Amino acid sequence: MKAPFYPADILIPKTGLEKWSVIACDQYTSDPNYWDDVEKTVGDAPSTLRITLPEIYLEKDDVEKRVEKINATMAKYLEEDIFNEYKNTYIYVERTLRSDTVRQGIVGVIDLEEYDFAQDSKALIRATEKTVTERIPPRVKIRKNAPLELPHIMILFDDPGNVIFSNLEKYKHLMQKIYSFKLMENSGYISGWDVGEAAKESIDKGFEELLERSIEHAGKRAPIFFAVGDGNHSLATAKTCWEEIKQGLTEEEKLSHPARFALAEVVNIHDKSLDFEPVHRVVFGTDTELFRDELLKYFKNEIKEDVCDVDEFNDFVTVTEDINHVYELESKEEKLPIACVQEFLDYYLKNVDTNAKIDYIHGDGVAIELGRKPGNIAVLMPSISKGDLFDMVMLAGALPRKTFSMGEADDKRFYIEAKKIK
Repeated sequence: MKAPFYPADILIPKTGLEKWSVIACDQYTSDPNYWDDVEKTVGDAPSTLRITLPEIYLEKDDVEKRVEKINATMAKYLEEDIFNEYKNTYIYVERTLRSDTVRQGIVGVIDLEEYDFAQDSKALIRATEKTVTERIPPRVKIRKNAPLELPHIMILFDDPGNVIFSNLEKYKHLMQKIYSFKLMENSGYISGWDVGEAAKESIDKGFEELLERSIEHAGKRAPIFFAVGDGNHSLATAKTCWEEIKQGLTEEEKLSHPARFALAEVVNIHDKSLDFEPVHRVVFGTDTELFRDELLKYFKNEIKEDVCDVDEFNDFVTVTEDINHVYELESKEEKLPIACVQEFLDYYLKNVDTNAKIDYIHGDGVAIELGRKPGNIAVLMPSISKGDLFDMVMLAGALPRKTFSMGEADDKRFYIEAKKIK
């Protein structure tokens, strides 16, 4: 059985990758200084900063103009012939993180016909976290008229023996290195290779065998082959656009239309560099005493509270300007603590303090710093075990949104590769 992952015609700029490549749009959403620094670094050079929309700008009044400019700039880059195109291939990627560990990945395309982001999906490619459908329309506005896609999507596969990459190493001396450069804002180093024909065959064969093992492991359950680690809403946007596009196509046209296939990087969940970090919540502009009172009232007799240091952990911790509390939930045997907390936060923002805002923060230090500011409260969440992820999704469906993050913010995927979708 063919795995739903294929080589692609991949575009990479001929020069200037240090300024071209910027971090995923859903990072540093409460840190304008980060994006100001990126603006200064990029200047007038061709850059993915000009053809993506950092989420920090999503609520700005000029979003519509930004979207129009993004699509126009994509067309301009194509007209100016700034890209080399690597035909029908995979890109093998080595990302050196700030910790000096190396994360291995393969950039290719997944078949959107084999992907479904529904909570109860039985597809081979599934979301690991609940998709917030309200977040899809703004992204559709960008993608529906865009000639290019640029992924910050990272998809996980379950290969405990690391067979895929062990086999790939045998062909590395035959590969053509096509980029190698330092990422901006102290985010490490990255190198990429056009894998060549022999390695391409090894990748295809390896994933076919891995798919067979996934089906066998699932037994009577619907197998999961790829789990979306990062970029879930971007992939959901690609799926939404494809579902609309294919309505006007013949059956033959559907087989090869470029919008059917989404560019992504696939990574072994067992990669030693891949740490699952919690995603914390910060509520801005609220009465912190009101928040605490409502929290205790919401969970009634199902919660235990104590004063703590920020590194004393149970199910979750709250951090405010002058005090920290640690909480233990009695109901966690039936539901993940993060699901319970998220349900309370949704209730609080909808029914108690409708003027408060929430953001999802990667990194303990950033969340604690924000929680210490007057009128804010940080809710620090626990991590989950990455070794359990595939079985959790297969058994229970998509997890609550923002359950985990793969590494710190600086470790997230940077935009580099592009693909035509028209």
